[in-house]
Amino acid sequence: MTPSPPAAPSASAHQTAGPDTAAFISRVAHFAREVLAPRVAQWERERSPGRELTQAAADLGLFRMEVPTELGGLGLPFSAKCEVSELLGGIDYAVAFSLINSLNVATRIARMASPPVRARYLNGLMSGDLIGCTALTEPGMGSDFAAIETRATRVAGGWCLDGRKAWITNAVDADVVLLFAQTDPERGAAGVAGFVVDAHRPGFARQAAYAMAGQHAIGAGGFALDGYLASDDEMHLPPGQAFKAALTSINGARTYVAAMCCGMVGEALRIAQEHGLSRQTFGQPLFDHQGWRWRLAEASAELTACRLMVAQAARVIDAGGDVQVLAAQTKLQSTRMAERHLPALAQAMGAEGLLERHPFGRHLVAARMASFTDGSNEMLLERIAAGLKHGR
Repeated sequence: MTPSPPAAPSASAHQTAGPDTAAFISRVAHFAREVLAPRVAQWERERSPGRELTQAAADLGLFRMEVPTELGGLGLPFSAKCEVSELLGGIDYAVAFSLINSLNVATRIARMASPPVRARYLNGLMSGDLIGCTALTEPGMGSDFAAIETRATRVAGGWCLDGRKAWITNAVDADVVLLFAQTDPERGAAGVAGFVVDAHRPGFARQAAYAMAGQHAIGAGGFALDGYLASDDEMHLPPGQAFKAALTSINGARTYVAAMCCGMVGEALRIAQEHGLSRQTFGQPLFDHQGWRWRLAEASAELTACRLMVAQAARVIDAGGDVQVLAAQTKLQSTRMAERHLPALAQAMGAEGLLERHPFGRHLVAARMASFTDGSNEMLLERIAAGLKHGR
């Protein structure tokens, strides 16, 4: 029997407005329990969920979450995305990250793309017929976004794109790519621009998926651009705006990655709690052994604190405030919490935790991935220290 995911995060952790949001979150909880949980082990064995996952999520309305209502979306706030991220992350980080990334592409095309580009791609993204990804990282570049080498050269009627991208979520299946390229290396970050790229056009070459230690549903891979032609209206973020927009989106990503970490620990804690109440050892339930239950108590305390940090950062983002330092603090604490408590909770399960129907193995790999997704912990410490220096 596949364990069910935890209930939706409590209202004290995430405050989202209105009955429509609450109803949507409830549907996501059911989707996580009934659709994702029974399939994630198979998807990991097969190294991809394919289009099955995308279509099921689209039927739920997931890719319409943040799209404005006048464009056919649900118009929900960022804080709702954090609640969704925790619920999905509790089942599988790779699945959650893949889905949220396609949602992000739909949202940004709705808000930033030109009307012709929006008309070409938005409905397909919301319906699940198209999968989206965002391409910043390059081979050898890591998180140094300002150092990207993919070039955008001005040509008649548009731009010629040349370069390589690596470690891109959804790269294996993506149809629509939000790609960042350098238009003028002498300008550094100010020369970076954002383009909407069609993965089925000439000049775009998809590379093989990465063979990783786990979490293959994330669809991580890379691609090369060789003489790819983008029209003028496919530059959705001009130089001078793209770098700042990317950094803003990274702050949001750090917050929902933290929510996914909370989801993983929350689900592991729930499973361990049930196991401790039902498993008899030395004539009494595991839970009656002080040393055993203290592991769960420690995890519960730190999980509550991290959920509150996620909620605070999400409220600031909803209000349009500056969340740079808070997002860094939230992700730093939440990833450390996950890396500390997931092994302890797995140990509390004994050999039972090794069974495929439980998420402990997947979550352990995912916690390591989360610690350097959208900025390593070392980068987060530098961000926090810079805030202290400037009195933030």
